[in-house]
Amino acid sequence: MIGVTMDLLTRDPVCGMEVDPNKARYRFEHAGSTYLFCCGGCQTAFAHDPAAFLDSTADRSAATPTPARSASSTGPVPIYVCPMCPDVRETEPVPCLSCGMALEPEVVAPPEQRVEYTCPMHPAVVRAEPGSCPECGMALEPRTVTADEPPNPELIDMTRRFRIGAAIGAPVFLLAMAEMLVGADALGVPRWASNWIQLVFATPVVVWAGRPFFARGWASIVNQSPNMFTLIGLGVGAAYLYSVAATVMPAAFPSGFRMDGGVEPYFDTAVVIIVLVLLGQMLELRARQRTGAALRALLGLAPAVAHRLETGLEETLRETEVTLADVRVGDLLRVRPGDRIPVDGTVTDGRSTVDESMVSGEPMPVLKTPGVGVIGATINGTGSLTIRADRVGRDTLLAQIVGMVSDAQRSRAPIQRVADRLAVFFVPAVVTVAVAAFVGWAMWGPEPRLALALVSAVAVLIIACPCALGLATPMAIMVGSGRGATAGVLIRNAEALETLEKVDTLIVDKTGTLTEGKPQVRSVVLATGGGAPRWEESELLGIIAGLEQASEHPLASAVVAEATRRGVTPQPVSDFESETGLGVIGTVDGRRVAVGTAAWLHQQGCEVGTLDAVADDARRRGETVVYVAIDAVMAGFLGIADPVKGSTPEAISLLRADNLRVIMVTGDSRATAEAVAAEVGIDPADIVAEVLPADKRRVVAEHQANGHLVAMAGDGINDAPALAEAAVGIAMGTGTDVAMESAGVTLVKGDLRAIARARRLSRATMRNIRQNLFLAFVYNAIGVPVAAGVLYPLIGVLISPIWASAAMTMSSLSVIGNALRLRRVEL
Repeated sequence: MIGVTMDLLTRDPVCGMEVDPNKARYRFEHAGSTYLFCCGGCQTAFAHDPAAFLDSTADRSAATPTPARSASSTGPVPIYVCPMCPDVRETEPVPCLSCGMALEPEVVAPPEQRVEYTCPMHPAVVRAEPGSCPECGMALEPRTVTADEPPNPELIDMTRRFRIGAAIGAPVFLLAMAEMLVGADALGVPRWASNWIQLVFATPVVVWAGRPFFARGWASIVNQSPNMFTLIGLGVGAAYLYSVAATVMPAAFPSGFRMDGGVEPYFDTAVVIIVLVLLGQMLELRARQRTGAALRALLGLAPAVAHRLETGLEETLRETEVTLADVRVGDLLRVRPGDRIPVDGTVTDGRSTVDESMVSGEPMPVLKTPGVGVIGATINGTGSLTIRADRVGRDTLLAQIVGMVSDAQRSRAPIQRVADRLAVFFVPAVVTVAVAAFVGWAMWGPEPRLALALVSAVAVLIIACPCALGLATPMAIMVGSGRGATAGVLIRNAEALETLEKVDTLIVDKTGTLTEGKPQVRSVVLATGGGAPRWEESELLGIIAGLEQASEHPLASAVVAEATRRGVTPQPVSDFESETGLGVIGTVDGRRVAVGTAAWLHQQGCEVGTLDAVADDARRRGETVVYVAIDAVMAGFLGIADPVKGSTPEAISLLRADNLRVIMVTGDSRATAEAVAAEVGIDPADIVAEVLPADKRRVVAEHQANGHLVAMAGDGINDAPALAEAAVGIAMGTGTDVAMESAGVTLVKGDLRAIARARRLSRATMRNIRQNLFLAFVYNAIGVPVAAGVLYPLIGVLISPIWASAAMTMSSLSVIGNALRLRRVEL
């Protein structure tokens, strides 16, 4: 690349204009060279596609040799942005051309570290940097929660403005109060001098401290989305401009504005409203930060380091301390007694109990032995463990929990539609009431009626805060879903949380939901011909295992595991075919082998015969019977049992006590299903047996068609359609990812007792939302008429805009404070 010295003029590669290198503001580095531009537009065009301006015929004088730079200055030219005007981007820290504020460096984090910001009231609004919502004007907050709570720039700014505004505005307030208590004459300061003093001190408070409110109010008008800042801007702006006019040209005002011969300003009203709203914003931002405390507490449980075992000299293992970010799948990690487990993995050596209450809500430690899985961030007991890392980073259960709950916190519950419909008409209605109040006082009010009309209109604008109405639902959802995460109940969306309290029917899958989901071969029964079995147990088991090892069914895994335990080698299989929910068939050592249900084998031309009576005894013991036919002749059957979870009987009792009808749906035989139902406490009338996977969805649909609100609990891939069909899908955290993706609620440990906890959480959250909406509705229903002056004819009371501002602040804080009570709800 041919360059020129920095002392010579260079050519803009986009437009061809000559640029002085010593004065050029716009630069861009590409392929080791620095290019200069006449304006930001040319720089942007070049940065978008440098090749378009650097073909073989281009003027190479556009390029300039890169000056000597330190190692820290290598890389792209830094970009500076305006904190108030995000569209303004420059390559030097010059003042913003739109608002005059100093530009700030643009911080570009790696993709995995980038934080997106969203509005708690409008989750669809997502920005790359903090700021205010274009819909409602509220401060945006991080979309995802991090373990370390970062500084909140909005809170810092509001706190600074509040403190400075309160200090500068104090003389205005004190002077106005003194005049009210002892009179202007008693102070020895003429009215006109007092007005000018107040103007001097009130102006920086309104113009600087209150600037964010006016900017947001103007943005709401531009975006045609009126909100609380629209009302604040109108109210404060009217009071301040009126006061300025009363100070600068008092003679121009008619008698309706005069009191004791002079025109009274309302600088104190404008100042106090600004300061109180800043105080409210500051307290609200602090309270909103606490809604993510539950998730931050979970994230903070993950240890900062792990102890990795690495092969050293002479094949010995040495222990190295590494950061959590350096752990990779497959690494062997040492977990010392009392340490937190760094990642999700499987125990390879050692024996210990682990406290998993942080994800399951269950206080009893769980025994961990080789082959058993462990969860990251749980606490190891007194033993030492060696684990193999299976899931790290964003794939760990802890990270998935936080991600799922963060998404749930931004979702919208159906009950929010009430507030949404009202919000559309709220601000226009308030402005209408304010205008009506002004007209009413101006026409029929006592003297000075015009001054009182202005006070009344401003009070109406200030007291009507739609923020409380909009926050009623999102705040409760955020706190409630975070509380559920600490109790082992993950809520995927707000709709599921709202619907759960209304559910009257719970349909549960058997395998993996009521049972452990770890079936074991309990019996091997051989068919007899002429008084003697045709096959040996080990021979038959090897044939079946050879066929089943090509299947993904849980029962197939049990057969292969039993063969391994007995030291039986599975036979090779060819021509393998599978019929979902029925059986498998293939060729083993030249023989056609079929394994499956009696009905399916009958379709294959094989009769069960006398084995059926023996199989019934196995079913009554709760075993699932799998028949085996070789060359269309019955060879025997396997009795496979799946132990019932120890917590299931208690869970069914809790759910039935909560007025839930529990229905078991299973593909097993009726006899097996009845044996399990009797053990866990489900009525025989509430058993649906011998169904295919596709039928589970039909069962859910039939009950919903009969007017029931149905929740479906399952853990397998075959349960996913039914989970999606139900009003609320409940997935076992110990099951498949497909099931969890299809469900609105996930139980971390797969314990059905957590459904009772989820129901209590749903009721508590919905009760809290209704309380919030009641507070917001009642506040506005009472506050707006009182501010308009309805009490004046009765008891002579007309509230000041200052008190209206205080009431507006308290309304939002009362809603947030009520939502935060959910953090202490007992589940």
